[in-house]
Amino acid sequence: MSEIAASASSPQHSSVDPLLASTSATTAGPAQLISFAIGADQYGVDIMAVREIKGWTAITHLPRQPDYVRGVLNLRGVIVPIIDLRCRFGQGMTEATPLHIVIIVQVASKLVGLLADRVLDIVALDGLQIQPVPRVVQSSRVEFLAGLVTVDSAMIALIDLPHLLAMPASAADGARPTH
Repeated sequence: MSEIAASASSPQHSSVDPLLASTSATTAGPAQLISFAIGADQYGVDIMAVREIKGWTAITHLPRQPDYVRGVLNLRGVIVPIIDLRCRFGQGMTEATPLHIVIIVQVASKLVGLLADRVLDIVALDGLQIQPVPRVVQSSRVEFLAGLVTVDSAMIALIDLPHLLAMPASAADGARPTH
């Protein structure tokens, strides 16, 4: 995993997220993503958005945040909010252990940590391989997905990072109470 973290945190990466910039699946050209697991499901984020991958460590909980915001982490002097992806996708809270990982991504000018079960691989693909997400059923997960990619026999759901962080006005009132 140190090879993944080293390549993902290289200073030459920009904050632009070309792989996930469009949900129309018309982006052409080569791209890479980091795939990771939440339970049995596979997800991916553009490697250009990934700044670091680290093991789970203690975080500071903040009052009156949505349930999926687990708290914040001090990463070399930068305060980084940690998003529980399992919770954000409506699958309950992650019982985080030292075996879980946090993928630090850059969304616009902000760093955000994504709590996941484990990193799987670095996947190279052509942008034309990205298929649109079927919009047949309303699901909390569908709102956060930019597309789907089939690699070998596995389906990887690509996370739309800006939408992942957006909170509808009705949900803002439902922030969890102070603990």
